[in-house]
Order: sequence, then structure tokens, then C-alpha cells
Amino acid sequence: MSDAHDPTTQTETCHTGHGYMGDKSRYLARLKRIEGQVRGIHRMVDEEQYCIDILTQISALTKALEGVALGLLDDHLKHCVLDAARQGGDEGEIKIKEASDAIARLVRS
Repeated sequence: MSDAHDPTTQTETCHTGHGYMGDKSRYLARLKRIEGQVRGIHRMVDEEQYCIDILTQISALTKALEGVALGLLDDHLKHCVLDAARQGGDEGEIKIKEASDAIARLVRS
């Protein structure tokens, strides 16, 4: 198998920084809020709160995670995939396949 399919090599072939680096603090803040939501849901279950209220919070948590995932995907497309496509050759096709696979995983979840 070629190095192009090795995940560590793929990370290195993305330009000098990951696409999300410009928004890193925003992503970290969003993830911190998501952590709080998870703790809140844990507490709700522990306190035996009403099922529908817990499900409502799980729905909000799911949307928050989807928002982070879509933001990261958008950053990846705008940076890593675009950079690889500009370089030409197999690298662009590899990055497009990688992004398509990630989208398929998100859609299935």
C-alpha cells in the first residue's frame, strides 16, 4: 500500500496547519459547552428526571456535535482538499475520497 493511504502521511500532506486552526479557540469553546451538556445529561439521568426532558437535551447535544463536525468538514474542504487539488496528481483525488468518506460517515450517524 502506498504512503498516500497512510493516515499519518495524509495529515502531513495537508498544508502546514489544519484548516480549523484559525477557529481553534472557537471550536474549543464549543466543545467545552458540549462537555457541559454531556455532564448535564448525566446528572439528569442520575436524578431520574423525565425521559422526554433527557431526550430533548440529547437532541440539542446531537445538533451541537453536528455543528462542530460540519464546521471541521467545511474547513477541511477549504484548506486540505483545495490545497491538494491545486497540487494536482493523485493527492487531490485522495483528499476528495477522504472527504467523501467522512461525509458518508456523518450522514450514516
